[in-house]
Amino acid sequence: MVQDMVKEGAVEALKKCFSSRMEFGTAGLRAAMGPGISCMNDLTIIQTTQGFCRYLEDSFENLKERGVVIGYDARAHPTSGGSSKRFASLAAAVFISRGVPVHLFSDITPTPFVPFTVSHLGLCAGIMVTASHNPKQDNGYKVYWENGAQIVSPHDKGISTAIEENLEPWPESWNAEDALKSPLLKDPYQDIHTEYFKAIQKHCHHREINKSSEVKIVHTSVHGVGHAFVQSAFKAFELHPPYAVEEQKDPDPDFPTVKYPNPEEGEGVLTLSFALAEREGATVVLANDPDADRLAIAEKQEGGQWRVFSGNELGALLGWWMFRCWKQQNSDTGAVKSLYMLSSTVSSKILRAIALKEGFHFEETLTGFKWMGNRARDLLDQGKTVLFAFEEAIGYMCSPSVLDKDGVSAAAIAGEMISYLATKNTSLSQQLTTIYEEYGYHISKNSYFICHDQDVIRSLFERLRNYGGQKDSYPTQCGRFSISAVRDLTTGYDSNRPDKKAVLPTSSSSQMITFTFSNGGVATMRTSGTEPKIKYYTELCAAPGNR
Repeated sequence: MVQDMVKEGAVEALKKCFSSRMEFGTAGLRAAMGPGISCMNDLTIIQTTQGFCRYLEDSFENLKERGVVIGYDARAHPTSGGSSKRFASLAAAVFISRGVPVHLFSDITPTPFVPFTVSHLGLCAGIMVTASHNPKQDNGYKVYWENGAQIVSPHDKGISTAIEENLEPWPESWNAEDALKSPLLKDPYQDIHTEYFKAIQKHCHHREINKSSEVKIVHTSVHGVGHAFVQSAFKAFELHPPYAVEEQKDPDPDFPTVKYPNPEEGEGVLTLSFALAEREGATVVLANDPDADRLAIAEKQEGGQWRVFSGNELGALLGWWMFRCWKQQNSDTGAVKSLYMLSSTVSSKILRAIALKEGFHFEETLTGFKWMGNRARDLLDQGKTVLFAFEEAIGYMCSPSVLDKDGVSAAAIAGEMISYLATKNTSLSQQLTTIYEEYGYHISKNSYFICHDQDVIRSLFERLRNYGGQKDSYPTQCGRFSISAVRDLTTGYDSNRPDKKAVLPTSSSSQMITFTFSNGGVATMRTSGTEPKIKYYTELCAAPGNR
């Protein structure tokens, strides 16, 4: 490919591939597959893994006893020869060349299987090769620490430095064929498959209802890995198997039926699901993203139209359901005091409202499941119960056996909730209204603007920080609505705190400002870590009984 570019004199394309190395951050790597140091390819995967391996050697004296796990999805890029499976086997070769045992899945798995394996087998780290719901040319390298959660600072910086120090490929790093025959290589597939479905059954509370349920559910895995695993999850809950969208059920790295393989985009991705549901008389559609760590749900309304729930609405439904099931199992009234739910700061505040009324704890974290996963681990280590965590980007953690979002367990739990509600002649939409009536209406609207120019983004946020030309001064009004508080997690400022210092961790490398309004509204703007977007999140929260 590089030779072709040189022949064609494609200077700009060459510059793009070779001018700057992909940055390794807390989300690991995510970039297009192709040649050069700015893309995902055999060489950059080897360099990244060598750095990660060295960093783990420095961090763990017992790395050679405990080892690591590596999983991958079905992404492939024929023009550059890159694929998730190929990248995973090269990563395995690097670790094996250093005498580190590797649990390499022999087939594609959902992303949640990797953090599950880290925790279940007590490993030092996990790697998942996936770009989740990104466009088809992309791939990614997601890293989990020994606590079963995604890495957070300072590990990202440490790994990044170690990558820079180990760019020259070690001789055995290329030797994936020999590594795959090494006695240090194990295949955890069967064992983890069994243990995972055993673990999520702790969250099945209505087996009899599930068995006899008449509800018809459609499921799409959007050409990703989810199909077989969601079928197994339904089986573990003794739910009738969901109808699979035939055109989308098998993994296909071309994602031929969708413009973007992201169920968050709603309608377009679900067109085929709606058609199947109409044919089969199904009333609910479940959709996973291609690595099956997220879950979207749509429901047919009485007028015949489909309602795609937002991530916040699903957070309300699943949070209500998880608490209801917990309460039925726990008659001890004191137990609620050590119960926790988490959500990211840009997600709906509905869990806070439920927690206030029901007496459990609610905590906010920074955006991204890495923060919720690490906080959940801290709480679990203190003997607390972490019942549920979610973020508005359709990510749900319904079981502490995976300290990350998990669309497989969430699908089965949602299936049980839908079946239970059906016995009460209640739809998801009706139940959502009931939740809002009991705990207060929470209405949100989130979206984004595309912006490729970092300078423009910076000047927009700087203007908010130096409003009206005054340094360190923020707006006090937005239209006719007065702003009562401002929190800036880029600079660490929070007008609501006595010392004006924000409690949540701050990061000068990403933009994020939250405005709280006198009328109960909250609006946050932030930049995305993985896409050229300025995202905004707004919500109006009313007190219970107040519409």
